Amino acid sequence: MYHSKIAGLGYYVPENIVTNDDLSKKIDTNDEWIQERTGIQERRHIVKGDGNTTTSMGVKAAKIAIERSGVAKEDIDFIVFATLSPDYYFPGPGVLVQRDLGLNTVGALDIRNQCSGFVYALSIADQYIKTGMYKNILIIGSEVHSTGLDMTTRGRGVSVIFGDGAGAAIISREEDSNKGILSTHLHSEGQYAEELIVKAPGMGGRWVTDIIADNDPNDESYFPYMNGQFVFKNAVVRFSEVIMEGLKASNLDVSDINMLIPHQANLRISQFIQQKFKLTDDQVYNNIQKYGNTTAASIPIALTEAWEQGKIKSGDLVVLAAFGSGFTWGSVVIRW
Repeated sequence: MYHSKIAGLGYYVPENIVTNDDLSKKIDTNDEWIQERTGIQERRHIVKGDGNTTTSMGVKAAKIAIERSGVAKEDIDFIVFATLSPDYYFPGPGVLVQRDLGLNTVGALDIRNQCSGFVYALSIADQYIKTGMYKNILIIGSEVHSTGLDMTTRGRGVSVIFGDGAGAAIISREEDSNKGILSTHLHSEGQYAEELIVKAPGMGGRWVTDIIADNDPNDESYFPYMNGQFVFKNAVVRFSEVIMEGLKASNLDVSDINMLIPHQANLRISQFIQQKFKLTDDQVYNNIQKYGNTTAASIPIALTEAWEQGKIKSGDLVVLAAFGSGFTWGSVVIRW
């Protein structure tokens, strides 16, 4: 059996910075209220006409990851693209990346696992490489949230949280069985699907044509809904469980962790996990303060930043963990 490693990383975020004070001019909120509940100080939003889309940001992040990996474009065998905010209802952004990067006619897989998307993408890539089917896989997590948020006081509980951005990685074969991705672990619990959801447009409930015909300004079905306290309570439990599951699978302990990179959903969740596992600030990387929650992009952006800053070195044990809508959650344990 083969093994896989992260051979290259890259990320891209829009230039437009939106601070909490900026939001307070549109919404009945303030910097203190937002920071106290989420830890977020600012986020990035695309600007109409700036050329940024979920796909184009993913392509920009991918170009950086490809260059850093040393893998030639013609040697990329497969694409996995994680997002909840595709450019089109269909087709998905995976094929658009294949086109825009000028890759060979390789397979392109789109996955919809929201905040857990990049962890799922890593696990999928890892399995393909382990079986010998592919050698080099491009994975991307990219999101444009800003165009689909309820930017009124009605939606402030959700809209202040999310930002736009993209991260990418090249996953390649690793000869050393003691290095690279050691294990991945994925879970779901669909009974709570409606606790964090965008209901429309969906083909099983209210049809798109119904929404257009009704033109009801009070219809909130196409805006994100989140039962915040319930999500928080489930997140801290599942984060802990899936991190321990990953460590146990490789006969490791919490004390072996050099860097934990959690999905950037809420700074208070990350801090809760850090305190529970008695990790230092140097062992946990957070950047939600700058970018907000970028869903499938949050882990690759944070992982790339941590690596760029020298916080991750060869031989380090790196743990990635995510929890989000679905509910879905997962972890990845990596020996760098």
